[in-house]
Amino acid sequence: MNKKLFAVLIALMTLSLLGIIFVQGYWITNSYQTKEDQFTFNVQQTLLSVSKKIQIREIEDYYNIYSGYVDSIDVPDNVNFSELIYTTSNDRNNETYIFSDGILEEDYKLSSNFLDTEIDSIRFKKITNKKSTTKVVTGVDGSGITSETKIESFSRLKDYERKQFEEAFKNISAKTPIHKRVSAAEIEKELTKELRGRGVASKFEFAVYSNNLATKIKSKNFELKGDTTYEVPLFTNEELKTNYTLYVNFLGKEKEVLNSILGMAMLSLIFTSVIILAYSSALSQLFRQRQISQIKSDFINNMTHEFKTPIATINLALDALKNPKVKDDKEFLGRYLGMIRDENRRMHAQVENVLRISKLEKNELDLPKERLKLHDILETSISHVGLMVEDRGGYIETHLGALKSSVLANESHLTNVIVNILDNAIKYSDESPKIDIYTENVKDNIILKIRDQGMGMSKAVQKRIFEKFYRESTGDIHNVKGHGLGLAYVKRILDDHDGEIYVESEKGKGSTFIIKLHLIS
Repeated sequence: MNKKLFAVLIALMTLSLLGIIFVQGYWITNSYQTKEDQFTFNVQQTLLSVSKKIQIREIEDYYNIYSGYVDSIDVPDNVNFSELIYTTSNDRNNETYIFSDGILEEDYKLSSNFLDTEIDSIRFKKITNKKSTTKVVTGVDGSGITSETKIESFSRLKDYERKQFEEAFKNISAKTPIHKRVSAAEIEKELTKELRGRGVASKFEFAVYSNNLATKIKSKNFELKGDTTYEVPLFTNEELKTNYTLYVNFLGKEKEVLNSILGMAMLSLIFTSVIILAYSSALSQLFRQRQISQIKSDFINNMTHEFKTPIATINLALDALKNPKVKDDKEFLGRYLGMIRDENRRMHAQVENVLRISKLEKNELDLPKERLKLHDILETSISHVGLMVEDRGGYIETHLGALKSSVLANESHLTNVIVNILDNAIKYSDESPKIDIYTENVKDNIILKIRDQGMGMSKAVQKRIFEKFYRESTGDIHNVKGHGLGLAYVKRILDDHDGEIYVESEKGKGSTFIIKLHLIS
């Protein structure tokens, strides 16, 4: 994939994911704010309703007492009657109608004891409305006058009286102590009823303040907190400036608001997490595919180089054999035929390695296993690489401490595993290869350690050396021959043998490959 196209694709995917996260975050924040505003609205409406109910209840209580007291008094202190009279005439039938609308006001001086105030007496009025119609009929000559009076209505104007009572009562009740006007139990009852009706389940504490000073009317654990406390005026009297305020503190406000959106928020977070995981996986796969593509390109380049050298050598040897002068020189012929045979084996070995990995990946490689002694396989493997080690002036020493070495294995492939590790130890030794092999028994296992004193490897390289096609970059990719398949093959074969392999290494101080296999009795 083109680098620019790859970068654009990653950028678009990242921007899309960030956009999704932003939208989800905005939605959750907006939902929380909406629910919080709704909670505040419900609470404010509740407080207004409770304040109004308490005030109406107080007026109702005293008005009922007042009404009964006024109705029991027969003789008023003063009576005033005002009447509005107007007439209409009809000349054709000599009829005259007289309409009367009268107001009877009876003043009463009431003792203040029934209202429990400090005022000596209170004046109230009983107001009665009387409406009547009088019909007057006269003869043609003006004689024979007859009249008929009809009472249209005669009733107490109780609404008017009540309004008058309320206006007067404001100033009277303002001088009454707050604890005589309302109780903590009444406030708690009304608040609970109203809040439940509006779907608010949060616990609350309350208190009544008078001009910013706390009164005795409060719940046990009330605390005045700005972010969770709401207020509403109670028994307001602007004339006498006796203002009371009801404060209500909702301790579980945040929890209730959060719980109201928790379900959808959790689903949103789960889906967003799934998207992030899918994005991370896709991104990882993209980088991995790109990396594999690069590694495969390096592999092809390296394999090309691996084959070009033996092919060129074989071509040169064939050209030399065509020379008529050397046809009868048996030493010369033997030397060049040996070169052709060695180079051909080298190419064949490379092809076999590639085919082995391909078959392993397709699970087509048949690995029949039998009882073998690991020490015997070690001797065979050492014999395969012994000449190369001697040629470079090195050594392979064995320290076989394991008393038991019988394992269930495939001889050919387990031999290849050890040869691959020994071959790496030789190739990655700048000087003469120095290799020590150790075995020991640990419980029901045999531990094989192959230690070299080569160039070693970093921690980052150690994590990846068993990956297919992976080779450590050393500046010139061809300064150490190989194609990154050897250790991948080793790992795959040991997995099939239910074995394990680890590596311990330090840059410049060599490497130790540790193989763990199960013993059989």
